[in-house]
Amino acid sequence: MVAVFQIVSKAGIPCLMILPVLVAHLLMPKDESWSEPNKPYRVAGNIYQVGTKGIGVYLITTSKGHIVLDSSTKKGADVVEANIRTLGFKLSDVKFLIETHAHFDHVGGTAQLKAKSRAKLVAMAGDRFALENGVHDGESNYKPEPFPPVKVDRIISDGGTLELGGIKLTAHATPGHTKGDTSWTMVIRDPKIQNGKPLRVIFYGSTTVAGNRLIGNTTYPNIVRDYRKSFATLRTLKADIFLVNHPDFADLAEKRKAQIAGKVDAFVVPNEFASFVKESAIDFEEALAKQRENHKPGQKSTKERPGSHVCE
Repeated sequence: MVAVFQIVSKAGIPCLMILPVLVAHLLMPKDESWSEPNKPYRVAGNIYQVGTKGIGVYLITTSKGHIVLDSSTKKGADVVEANIRTLGFKLSDVKFLIETHAHFDHVGGTAQLKAKSRAKLVAMAGDRFALENGVHDGESNYKPEPFPPVKVDRIISDGGTLELGGIKLTAHATPGHTKGDTSWTMVIRDPKIQNGKPLRVIFYGSTTVAGNRLIGNTTYPNIVRDYRKSFATLRTLKADIFLVNHPDFADLAEKRKAQIAGKVDAFVVPNEFASFVKESAIDFEEALAKQRENHKPGQKSTKERPGSHVCE
């Protein structure tokens, strides 16, 4: 059965949304936690969580300057800035900005952080259009929120590295969620954790469907192939510390509570990353099967281009 809901915009214009799941996606931009203040903290080694309550943003510090991964929403950028200062670091010392994927809830504040820090933005070619035009680049079952466009300074390829002050981040192409979705890995040592042995860290891109049209996607015809290729790539990676851009995906809040209570290795969870990849792949195939079942030839979807926006 198809359910139809009517939402009235601020301007008094009714917007019809079909299927409950689509309504849920449309309301996602209203999630206040994505811009809500949250206390920053050190995860392990030189990695800090400086994001909002609902979005993970990570500060990686070095003696030669710092790297910030993602930025949360446009409004959340102020939270990120404040959190960096609270930890005793300067935004002006940030040398590079990197991203997991070009959606407004993760890169909405990147233009602001770049302008204030004068840092260089590094991203994969697949996300360049979205970043520089401030829109979702693809076909979706809903209209993602636009965000301030930001210039990409350096294109990094699959397997490429970003080095600064003795640390090295490796970029892994994990497209599907967006064309340039990227998962980043690095190795750290923390003398307080497992006697300072090397710890493998992954900053996960995203493999959720999140409204992406998987069938008949003319803007991104290889989307299904890319998702499956990304799962294959992720299965080859190993991680002791699993960090995500939506904290609830890896129970970061609960781990932080355990850390405060004295569990110094709270963020080190064996097999957590592998289990997450396995479950995400199952979820993807189920979503694909459902879209195939419901697909009708000639069915229209939303193509995001500059100027498109969520019904407000």
